[in-house]
Amino acid sequence: MTAYPLPPLSDADWPPEAAELRSGFAGKLNVYRTMAHAPALLTAWAPLRDHVVRRNALGQELVEVVILRTGVRLGSSYEWQQHISRARKVGFDDARIRAVRDAPETMAPPDALLAKAVDELFDDRQLSAATAEAIVERFGKEAMFDVMATVGFYSTLGFILNTCGTPLDDDIAAELAADPFRETDT
Repeated sequence: MTAYPLPPLSDADWPPEAAELRSGFAGKLNVYRTMAHAPALLTAWAPLRDHVVRRNALGQELVEVVILRTGVRLGSSYEWQQHISRARKVGFDDARIRAVRDAPETMAPPDALLAKAVDELFDDRQLSAATAEAIVERFGKEAMFDVMATVGFYSTLGFILNTCGTPLDDDIAAELAADPFRETDT
């Protein structure tokens, strides 16, 4: 499949309508530099991003399971690689990251529950009553909503990345080149 190339915008081409976002999160990542082609969307995106990325009821570690699994389901190389880096920073080893690609039954119980939730959202467009109840019981009601919001948020990003052919950020590419993701333990 060929992407419709819309390269990340440079500082010189940054839209004035979103000028205040360039020096923050949006100017740091190619996905948001690509989204800057639609400055109204980027501006509206900022508050939701703050919640999903920074204030998610799952916490930084478990939200990475949801994001990685979403990246896998979307076939988004950018999201997968970007979140290998983020997952490592919050304490994942490569074995745990690899497990996120596998069948939920092979994962530790909290990761398995979240991966199953992502799969249900992709396959059934909703959480089953049993999965919703298990998430609420284990993580809380707000976490159940945050799982759904995170999958929706990162699905939208994945659609943008896959459609526009957004390249991986140079710093993440260099980081992964220096410490490659190990596909196996051997």
